[in-house]
Amino acid sequence: MEELSYYEILEVTKTADKTTIKKAYRAMAKKYHPDKNPGNEEAEHKFKLCNEAYQCLSDEKQKGIYDRYGKEGLQGMGGGGGRRPSGGFEDLSSMFEDMFNGAGGGQSRRRQNPADMDKYPLDMNVEMHISFNEAIFGCEKEVNFSYKKACAKCNGTGAKDGKLSTCKQCGGRGQVAMQQGFMTFTQTCPVCQGAGSAATTACKSCKGSGYDEVKENVTITIPKGIDTGNRLRVSGKGNIGKKGSRGDLYITFEVEQDKHFIRDDNDVYIEIPVFFTQAITGESITIPSLTGELELHLDIGTKDKQRFTFRGEGIDDVHGHGKGNFIAIVNIQYPRVLTDEQSELISQLQESFGIESKPHESVLTSAIDKMKSWFK
Repeated sequence: MEELSYYEILEVTKTADKTTIKKAYRAMAKKYHPDKNPGNEEAEHKFKLCNEAYQCLSDEKQKGIYDRYGKEGLQGMGGGGGRRPSGGFEDLSSMFEDMFNGAGGGQSRRRQNPADMDKYPLDMNVEMHISFNEAIFGCEKEVNFSYKKACAKCNGTGAKDGKLSTCKQCGGRGQVAMQQGFMTFTQTCPVCQGAGSAATTACKSCKGSGYDEVKENVTITIPKGIDTGNRLRVSGKGNIGKKGSRGDLYITFEVEQDKHFIRDDNDVYIEIPVFFTQAITGESITIPSLTGELELHLDIGTKDKQRFTFRGEGIDDVHGHGKGNFIAIVNIQYPRVLTDEQSELISQLQESFGIESKPHESVLTSAIDKMKSWFK
């Protein structure tokens, strides 16, 4: 057991009221629920801790004992000697029905007939890598993928001749009980995945998986402005279930980075090297953009890292909400070495500005005078 207090587990203060505790629990339970984190042992452990903490803090009697004596004071209560806490499992069940539409509430879940259950989700996802310019301007791509189809030999059950027997792990209940501290809770049986039945002998055709994999390809149109993490749905191109229903294919994009252009949502940045004399005199220079060339008019005395924005010259919003901006960032370059002639010319230029060319003198003189006064 972790040494965190129940309040720390739910991330609330000791003075938190029932509403705050319940709200915190809902958020934590939804985050770490096993249905949302399949195979994640750490998330499962945190989910157990959240349940244990809420079972205590939602009950006034247990909370009072815990506040005075800690967890040791709760030992032997066994959940109130058979008495269900006021904020107990009925409350948890209703929460999960609300959060997962009845799919995570333990006893509120309806177990389907094993013969009707698919061994895999009908919707599926594939990842696609595209170049920077393909994402900016849009394109057509062919997607090659494999989808699952229920095995005809075993009717998608994974069992020889489609014959199933009662799961030995859960005894046909579809759930197994686990003990965490003084609390008992249930979770989906890992052997039969909640079906309550399992294959006695595996189907030789699909090796017990319940499905065959079929290769397919489809051509998609990628819209302008697609970005990393965006998804496109291709209706009716997912996995096929036992009854012939077919899910959807989702394509998640990964966009390659460009050597010169840096993307931030719909805005694009480019770093422009500018020689110091160009910055001083405020020259106009031609720079590359997404669609051609742009004229960058530098200010007289342009500063290093100064930004110049070209509105509407960025990336089309993938949802059709306008375009981003194109931002040029100045990177002032200085000569690494100077000839004697160049040094002399720069000295003459500096002298031509008079007192303006020595802004440091007034600052230094003031600082020196102040320092001297410390030792008088």
